[in-house]
Amino acid sequence: MFDIDLWREIFQSINMNRTRSILSGFTVAFAILLFTILFGITNGLINTFEEGFKDDATNSIFVQSGRTTKAHKGLQVGRKIQFKNEDFDFIKEEFGDKVEFITARIYKNVTASFRSEQNSYTVRAVHPDHQFLEKTLMKEGRYINQRDVDERTKVVVIGRLVEEDLFAKTIAIGKYINLSGIQYKIVGTFSDEGNDNEERIIYMPVSTAQLVYGNNDYLDQINLTYNPKMDFDQALAFSTLITKKLKNRFSVAPTDQRAIRVRNMAQGAKAVNAISFGLGLMVMVIGFGTLIAGIVGISNIMIFIVKERTKEIGIRKALGAQPKQIVSIILIESVIITTISGYVGLLIGVGVLDWATPVLKDYFIKDPGVSNSLVIGATITLILAGTLAGYLPAKRASRIKPIVALRDD
Repeated sequence: MFDIDLWREIFQSINMNRTRSILSGFTVAFAILLFTILFGITNGLINTFEEGFKDDATNSIFVQSGRTTKAHKGLQVGRKIQFKNEDFDFIKEEFGDKVEFITARIYKNVTASFRSEQNSYTVRAVHPDHQFLEKTLMKEGRYINQRDVDERTKVVVIGRLVEEDLFAKTIAIGKYINLSGIQYKIVGTFSDEGNDNEERIIYMPVSTAQLVYGNNDYLDQINLTYNPKMDFDQALAFSTLITKKLKNRFSVAPTDQRAIRVRNMAQGAKAVNAISFGLGLMVMVIGFGTLIAGIVGISNIMIFIVKERTKEIGIRKALGAQPKQIVSIILIESVIITTISGYVGLLIGVGVLDWATPVLKDYFIKDPGVSNSLVIGATITLILAGTLAGYLPAKRASRIKPIVALRDD
């Protein structure tokens, strides 16, 4: 049953011993404050690393061509490697179920206009699978499909910011956009979680770009995702195999690193995971070190508090207080101080992180923050530590005879 006299007595004790209460609370609040800031900054660093991989599928492989830097099989240095449709088909057929999605890319810079609005954008000519590699999110309409590629239709899908630039006063879907003098029908609009630059892209069928811009079958790049069932070592072996096959196909020296470049996102993903794990482990050690320091601090303070209140305990026993009542008063007082102080430390820590967020962005720390459950868990740990630290000496003191307690110095 709720005992109002007990609670009144507890708050009176806290008020009468303000210095002691503030000292106890400061130890807890500082530990939680430091714990919150450390974990918040670490999460911000992890967010920064993950942001670099947010735009593309994590199992992506990018195949790019360049110029040879070494002579090979009688062919001279400086030879340009040019991918074509047949190379795209070769990869698709050669590796079968090892490939999840695959697309080519052709890049063109165009001047886009609609009525009186005009701006410059990049066109990416792609296959339908590109949507899944780029993690493109359709807002309205549809993406490029296989029929568009087969029939070389003049259709485009525009990014959110292109729509905002050119179609602020109307709906873009179904309208025709002029790209450097050629009309294309808009069949879809998309958004992209990567960055604003990705939302200033215009997509069209790869075959349409080949027809309109050169009437050829040239490709600038080939991108694919490997089967997600592959582990890290299998993924790296797969990208190495692609490199070897393409170098043989184009008669490129095995040691030539620039003619054909294959970049596997698995390497970056592994590096990010390793960095994230290392940062998490480091801050975990520091954070729990801080908590242990807080636990030691609150424990020492509770021992001192109980010793300081030995005479008070003697008086209470002389007046008929039961040992259980004495222990309850000390423990509840400890829990109240620890809980309030922990919450204050949490609020200050979160406030510091919110205040510092714009500054931390300049140091590549994105959206620093910490989950409430983690900080609440840390606070509960300190509360339990304070409770245990107060219980043992309080239990011992409650057994002292009143006459002995009253004589204590």
